[in-house]
Amino acid sequence: MDPADSASGTVPAGGSTGLCLPPGDFGVVLATLRARRGWSVREFARRANVSEGQICNLESGLRNPTPAVAAACDAAFGTGGELAGLAGSGRRGARAEDVVEAGPVVAGYERVLRELKDIGRSTGPRFVTASMKSITRILTDAGPHAVGEQRAEIWLLASRFAEYTGWMAQEAGNPAEALRWTNLAVRWGAQGGDETVAAYALVRKAFIAQHRGDTEAAIGFADRAAGHPAANPVIRAHAAGRAAQGHARRGDAGACREALERFRSHAAEAVGDPTPHWGPRIENGNPRLIEASCLLGLRRFEPAADLFAAERRRRPAVPADSNSRARWAVRQATALAGAGRLDDACQIVEATLPVIRRIDSATVRAELGRFVEQARTRRAGPGQLALIDASAALAIGRQHGQVHGLR
Repeated sequence: MDPADSASGTVPAGGSTGLCLPPGDFGVVLATLRARRGWSVREFARRANVSEGQICNLESGLRNPTPAVAAACDAAFGTGGELAGLAGSGRRGARAEDVVEAGPVVAGYERVLRELKDIGRSTGPRFVTASMKSITRILTDAGPHAVGEQRAEIWLLASRFAEYTGWMAQEAGNPAEALRWTNLAVRWGAQGGDETVAAYALVRKAFIAQHRGDTEAAIGFADRAAGHPAANPVIRAHAAGRAAQGHARRGDAGACREALERFRSHAAEAVGDPTPHWGPRIENGNPRLIEASCLLGLRRFEPAADLFAAERRRRPAVPADSNSRARWAVRQATALAGAGRLDDACQIVEATLPVIRRIDSATVRAELGRFVEQARTRRAGPGQLALIDASAALAIGRQHGQVHGLR
């Protein structure tokens, strides 16, 4: 069984899924199933023994499946005839020179994007990146064939796919690729008539600068994002959160507090706003967790550790996805190590290492590296030293076996 099969809850080709197909017409369902497997268009085309062009045309709605192609897709996914039945139940009058019924296509791909984001939050970039890139190509190929509002909708959706692809590139440890996809998101968003993505792109650049250790650049990008004429409350909240953490790392407690107040104000304004927006859900930006991160940056370890502990005990104070929970756990451990409570810190890290290995997130591994730096300033016993060494190896991207009995 492919790793993507077990991670997504699907089954290998040749077996029945035992599940209902996801919603949508044939093309959207095909894209969703492929996304769940983490297959690129090329990989799926190879497994189904059809051309890549056919797959792209089917997923974008430019072509209807023939019975033979539908059967081949059924065999590749092991859907037991369900795809073939869907193909015969409602065929669209698609033409190669135009996009037919772009509204359903856009709505279907919006569902695919939500599902890919859920997968990415739980498994990291490796199971979603190929699907993100190939669906983006399908949308950008389809965009020029559409007219009027349909064209704008397709370019906006392509922009959203590109933005998340950029985030996955950052998670995979490739900031140059992250910037390239972020710039494409800005360009395609403008083609769709949305300038807010240009403001959010500055938040993304602030994050990238922060993780490469360039605090001044991070603060500069965050301030530019907050002042961008297209910035909305969500973007200003994200920008203020980045600025607060940048000021904390610089040791400027006063500027940090001011930025935290701006974050709280903008976040309160944004919560409940149903308008689609860029970036992470603002609900994930718990102000007290951001404050705890700032205390950590200011090296106020004891209050940071206490605040992390209090907030991580609350539900739903910490987002449920694996990436967020691992990030906050490691930050708490770093604060505990800084406060001299190394045993407590190592217990948290030992429990979190399997998740970090599974999601293989460069940003979480960077957090783990900061824990290692802090832990190595403390006197550690043999078991703790083994855990710190294993954490150091994982932080630089070397996957080691499961650590047992280290406390």
